[in-house]
Amino acid sequence: MQILSGKEVSEAVYVDLKKKTAEFVAINGYAPTLAVVLVGNDPASQSYVESKKKACISLGFGHRDYHLSETVSQDELVKLIKDLNADSSVHGILVQMPLPKNLDADLVIETIDKDKDVDGFHPQSVGNLLIGLPCFVSCTPKGILEMLDYYHIETKGKHVVILGRSNIVGKPMAALLMQKGRDATVTVCHSRTENLASYTRQADIIIAAIGKPLFVKPEMIKEGVVIIDVGINRIEDSTRKRGYRLVGDVDYDQVASHCQSITPVPGGVGVMTIAMLMKNTLQAATQLALKDIE
Repeated sequence: MQILSGKEVSEAVYVDLKKKTAEFVAINGYAPTLAVVLVGNDPASQSYVESKKKACISLGFGHRDYHLSETVSQDELVKLIKDLNADSSVHGILVQMPLPKNLDADLVIETIDKDKDVDGFHPQSVGNLLIGLPCFVSCTPKGILEMLDYYHIETKGKHVVILGRSNIVGKPMAALLMQKGRDATVTVCHSRTENLASYTRQADIIIAAIGKPLFVKPEMIKEGVVIIDVGINRIEDSTRKRGYRLVGDVDYDQVASHCQSITPVPGGVGVMTIAMLMKNTLQAATQLALKDIE
């Protein structure tokens, strides 16, 4: 059984990105800059934002942090995004999700300049991804592809079963794997799928992004499957100092011995997501610099 280490892959990505960032700065005289907008005080969101800031610093990126009250109005948030769109010193814009319920997340995403949409959530980015045109690929699916490539895991002709149909993971992941060059046969399962295990038992590769802790059990898989576990769930654990531990959507302890390869949680897909955000930010800065030359 092979452990697919996101930590190992992300470190290789950062080495390459650091070199390319230094080259970018030498040519253009400024650093790629990411603006992150956080609304409210959700602890998980604050942790993600801090991780993104650390990644920017480590690469020599510029970073701007905007922490808004959860009572901020839709108009105020939209105005900030429009100001960032117009700011030529900002190359990537990310609004941390989820937003408070009084705000329209779809409108916020649509307001972000498609050329600065480093999260890959803008409708034009999503549309281009679906039909195979160049675009910013959403970070978690992009990170999964990076891991598959790093470990030379073939998708051509393979049956990939994706658990979850979210706009962030499930849908873009399915679209990417169906593209020519990836050539997978893809089945997307979700909360309304009947007899779900009958699909997972057919899978050569399972991508679990269903948001249910320890959901995938040994009886749901075939021997020698590759499992990519996107889930990050807190479960109570009185033996831990914090009173909880992090687990994936897959029952790793029970399932791992039956797999050809599997990602751990933590240390798997999660760290890849931030690495791909950095990669997208450098891509955005490079594309905007070329536009300035034109």
